[in-house]
Amino acid sequence: MSSPVRQVIALRRPAVVSLVTLVATWALGAPTSAAPPGADPVGVWPLTPQPNVVAGFDPPDDPFGAGHRGVDLAGTAGQRVRSAMAGRITFAGRIAGRGVVVVEHGGSRTTYEPVTPLVDLGAEVDAGQPIARLDLVGSHCFPAACLHWGWLRDTTYLDPLALVGGGPVRLLPLALGPAPA
Repeated sequence: MSSPVRQVIALRRPAVVSLVTLVATWALGAPTSAAPPGADPVGVWPLTPQPNVVAGFDPPDDPFGAGHRGVDLAGTAGQRVRSAMAGRITFAGRIAGRGVVVVEHGGSRTTYEPVTPLVDLGAEVDAGQPIARLDLVGSHCFPAACLHWGWLRDTTYLDPLALVGGGPVRLLPLALGPAPA
């Protein structure tokens, strides 16, 4: 038979564990959301006005396979690029000759390229806040400028259009010229 002291300790252990978990979560700044569990976050378009989608999301069949791991949005060189959601800048620099900004959103992250960053590493940003200017150099749509916008959860690529309601995809030809006669 166990002593009364051991019985009291055994009864209090779950309460202590719950309290420690609650305090640790609060202290570490765990992300919170007003969205119901399992709901996709809601974001804003990174370019305004709402841009045309030049190339849609086409995830690869395997992690190293061919595909389009984001969407290309028509823009103009020098146009301001906005963060799709509130978050923290985890990268602002060059990768493979292109300017790239990465914003961490507490469980997912969005990527923007080719850009010239307007923000510093570690900066907290609001949804819709300018984070970069669109570059022509490195554009997937050259000679036109377009923003390659990506969204990832861990190592899984997601369709960033889901952040803005999955709007209709309007694919445009790379070279906008007169229609054939």
